[in-house]
Amino acid sequence: MRYFLVLDYNGGNFCGWQRQPGQDTIQERIERALSTLLKSNIEIVGAGRTDSGVHARNYVAHFDSDVDGLQTDTDFLYKLNCILPFDINIQRIALMHPEAHARFDATRRTYKYYVTTRKDVFKYRFTHRAKNLNVEKMNEAAAKLLKYTDFTSFSKLNTDVKTNNCTVFEAFWTETDGELVFTITANRFLRNMVRAIVGTLFEVGYGKITTDDFCSIIEAKDRGQAGTSAPAQALFLEKIEYEYGF
Repeated sequence: MRYFLVLDYNGGNFCGWQRQPGQDTIQERIERALSTLLKSNIEIVGAGRTDSGVHARNYVAHFDSDVDGLQTDTDFLYKLNCILPFDINIQRIALMHPEAHARFDATRRTYKYYVTTRKDVFKYRFTHRAKNLNVEKMNEAAAKLLKYTDFTSFSKLNTDVKTNNCTVFEAFWTETDGELVFTITANRFLRNMVRAIVGTLFEVGYGKITTDDFCSIIEAKDRGQAGTSAPAQALFLEKIEYEYGF
């Protein structure tokens, strides 16, 4: 049987999602917990990578098992969460058709980046503090992202992807009392892409570059032209969408 996991994780104490030799990762922790409970070697496939320190809500991964009925076994879900650290919570398990794929079937992914404009003793672990940003100018520049597909300028160098092309469906900032939130949705993201975009939008917001400069940076297809990546602790993978429900 193929199962989907829907989960949340606080990435602050992990070296990202993907399993890495000698590193503590979310994928490795979940595989270890599943293998312990199911008494077999379980490997999981996630909907995508997140960088070290990045968080996720409603993340999706899949795994295969010969054990039937896991989607309705509340005791199994309880035990699984007991084994996992408090940083990781499995919301639910869904039984899927055998070809369902957490990564390749995903059609849209949404990230949010949280900025606080004032000191907050409760939010500081999950936000980036900044002030005097021109939100109107940042939104003007963010809207330009929808006109491009090649985001080499916002990609980590020397990655193993075959293309740096992505389709951005929306990108905008919202402002509430003391907080700015950047929302971006695309069919796929490159490594470090959102943090690099946010860092460059900060430069627009501080008046260091113009919207035209922002477009020139994208067109240069050169990571060295873009701004410094924004800190990881304020970035959340918020939603992953599929054409089918589960």
